[in-house]
Amino acid sequence: MSMFQSTQIILAVMVVTYVVIRLLKVSTELALFFAALAGALAGGAGIPTRHIVEGAFTYLDIILIFVTATLFMNLLKESGGVAFVIRGILSRFHRHRSVLFVLITLLLLIPGALTGAGSVTVLITGGMIAVVLHYMGIARPRAAAIIFILAGLSAAAPPVSLWAMLTAAGVNMPYVGFFLPLLIPCVVLALLTIFILGWKGRPVDLEKALAELPDAPAKMNWLKVILPFLVFFAFVLAGRIWPHSLPIIGLPMMFVAAAAVTFLLSPVKLDFLKVSRETIHQLLPLIGTLTCVGILVQVMTLTGVRGLIAVTIVTLPLTVVFLSLSVVLPVSEAVLMWGAAPVLGVPLVLLFNTIGLNPIVALAGMSVIWPLGDALPPTAIIGRLTKDTVGMEESYGRMLAYCLVPAVLIIVTGTLMVVFSKELSFLTLL
Repeated sequence: MSMFQSTQIILAVMVVTYVVIRLLKVSTELALFFAALAGALAGGAGIPTRHIVEGAFTYLDIILIFVTATLFMNLLKESGGVAFVIRGILSRFHRHRSVLFVLITLLLLIPGALTGAGSVTVLITGGMIAVVLHYMGIARPRAAAIIFILAGLSAAAPPVSLWAMLTAAGVNMPYVGFFLPLLIPCVVLALLTIFILGWKGRPVDLEKALAELPDAPAKMNWLKVILPFLVFFAFVLAGRIWPHSLPIIGLPMMFVAAAAVTFLLSPVKLDFLKVSRETIHQLLPLIGTLTCVGILVQVMTLTGVRGLIAVTIVTLPLTVVFLSLSVVLPVSEAVLMWGAAPVLGVPLVLLFNTIGLNPIVALAGMSVIWPLGDALPPTAIIGRLTKDTVGMEESYGRMLAYCLVPAVLIIVTGTLMVVFSKELSFLTLL
């Protein structure tokens, strides 16, 4: 038996194991772990303890970003900052639908952009924004579609885009130059989504909306909301302005500093340990996924499966690769979640770089498409979380139907970014 055939068998064992474990209603994280374990056994590596441990720590830096950023957003929410902002913009702009849509878009993009997780957007601002959309005359399935699409785009938006970060790490490419290639399509597509799905409605019923929204503390003000963000971006800008004069602080420490400012400025007494415990509990499935994805990728590298996938991708006709992005990327996200980035993203970026495309812009285009898979089975974690948060009683399919037009726009935009990435290279220099 040739090495190619044996590697195909190992891949088949891993796929079958994953499918069987998922059919038994076991979590995605354990399904990924057992698939890795089965692949190692099929490849004759036994139980590779060293590789399991190394793989588990592969994405530790990204997990730290995840935890510290979400802690910051949770502290801001518990201090009443999020409720204060939503109530403030609603009271000020309830008669200006277009302005309100723009501000709602920003509120939905910021949590996911800072944390890299669409689930954080849904949990931090999704419920309150759903109330606002409801009293703007937007049906709950349509509102759920808006929140889901914008939550996905927020996860792809800078500064923290996990798909881009994981893929860049896999090809030893610095996570630099992604800001505008990710920011511009995410903001434009988010605005198109909310205007397309939300334009038909009625004037806001301000009294009822404010009555249903959480109250903001009396001593909360705009300075206490904005200052933590100013501290965070001051650290980011300082590192760019004086790169050789300041020590490397890192995103986790920047988020810790912002969280500390939020805690100190909070008008209400915050139980820091309680919020921290709730943050870890909230992120445990995502942390588990990243840990098990690291193990899976490590074992795939050990057994040659990762090389098999890479060779298969780079030998496909280029037209087939471009056309298949619209299906392969969302489906891979639905099955592997962020594991799709190192498994498929790495060989795709290497292929695009080899044929002369800009790898940064091409990866940004793929990162915009990937979040759509969070609405598809077998995982559909963000999609179903959105449905529950909005309080939608209609079938899940109703929400997916409203997602169709924005999804097509996102797929077309992402694919064009890949195809014309060389022409868009100037975005990485600004």
